[in-house]
Amino acid sequence: MQAATRSRLTLACILTTILLDMIGVGIIVPVLPELLEELTGGGVADAAVIGGYLVFAYAFMQFVFSPILGNLSDRFGRRPVLLASLLGLTFDYLMMSIAPFVWYLFIGRIIAGIAGAALATATAYMADITPPHKRTHRFGLIGAAFGLGFIIGPVIGGELGELGPRVPFFAAAGLAFANFLFGLLVLPESLPKANRRKFNIKRANPLGAVMALQRYPSVLWLLAVLFFLQLATQALPTIFSYFTVEVFSFTSSTIGRTLGAFGIGFAFSQAVLAGPLSKGIGEPAVGIVGLLFAATAFAGIAFSADVYQLYLFIAVGTVSGLAPPAINGVLSRQVPDNSQGELQGAVNAASSLATIIGPLGATQIFSYYSAPETAHYFPGAPFVACGIAVLVALLVFGIAAWKFELTHRPSVADHPVAPDLPPPGQLRVAPIEDDPDDNPPRR
Repeated sequence: MQAATRSRLTLACILTTILLDMIGVGIIVPVLPELLEELTGGGVADAAVIGGYLVFAYAFMQFVFSPILGNLSDRFGRRPVLLASLLGLTFDYLMMSIAPFVWYLFIGRIIAGIAGAALATATAYMADITPPHKRTHRFGLIGAAFGLGFIIGPVIGGELGELGPRVPFFAAAGLAFANFLFGLLVLPESLPKANRRKFNIKRANPLGAVMALQRYPSVLWLLAVLFFLQLATQALPTIFSYFTVEVFSFTSSTIGRTLGAFGIGFAFSQAVLAGPLSKGIGEPAVGIVGLLFAATAFAGIAFSADVYQLYLFIAVGTVSGLAPPAINGVLSRQVPDNSQGELQGAVNAASSLATIIGPLGATQIFSYYSAPETAHYFPGAPFVACGIAVLVALLVFGIAAWKFELTHRPSVADHPVAPDLPPPGQLRVAPIEDDPDDNPPRR
């Protein structure tokens, strides 16, 4: 097997792992309001509050454990951490599928939060095998797999939800376990032993992970950008179901299909547009464009008077998919190769902190402005708050791009490496080298 073919196989393996993981997440989105109403006997506003606390439990555990798992992946490799996280997600979905009480859901979400390093570890894996100048494109593929999961997952979840609110959770558990088996049999290790570093408990916590990266000042600014962006974007999957049920009387099937349509556009932006645009106008400019579209979409959704306006601004929001890969591409070039796991742990910790605050705040705002007895009925209020958070992210990113000259800043990272220790029966996978016609100009 030629090196280029093996490289593409490795890329396909990690993207498939992310895709299956996000399908499992997306499956449960359309039916969670119905399941919470079933377990609590309350209405949509009450279900939204509990849903916010469930997200809080998940995000808090991710905030605490993501730096630990990121540092462990720098010490022991990406593969074992990734596989362990997938087993944890399997157990989470099983817990939620049989839950007779709400507290079962909280136990499942806590376990999932501890194990939820799949995306951060996969991102570090991608950084391991990709040249620095191509990472925006590769991170765009990760975002596309993420978006594609939200094409397939919510649609499947919405249709299965017609059979009962628990059926999608069984399907998600099966997908997570299939994902574990896939990684166990196919996915090789990407971080050679020579490139690993010792585990340091002082760096394996949210504050320690950030402080360990303070010698790269631009990283702290970019982490702040991701924090405010995530603060806003977590509202779409968290509050969208409750918002559309309340305002437009959407069914689980309609919610799933709408999120699926959003996923198509989001995946297109990340997989098709992000890479070429980054080459043409630069990563910072692509990030700014994505943030502008995100702010517009949130404001538009908040004030949508009918479903046609809602669909219009959802379409606008798909272009916001340009921002995450561009920002992650800039970030990955700010640290050396053997700190990519630590960096992604810090990124995941920042995202988790945003997920602690964002969904909980959004559901509380939604409950306040949509409760039957409220004198200030405005279910779109959470999306207004999200638009403000995106504008803050845009301001911080613009300042960082100017202050650190990010468009011309040379990469601290060096070169991709060959995945090490392939699983039984698998060939050793060569690194994903530069395409012959895609090399950056020599200086």
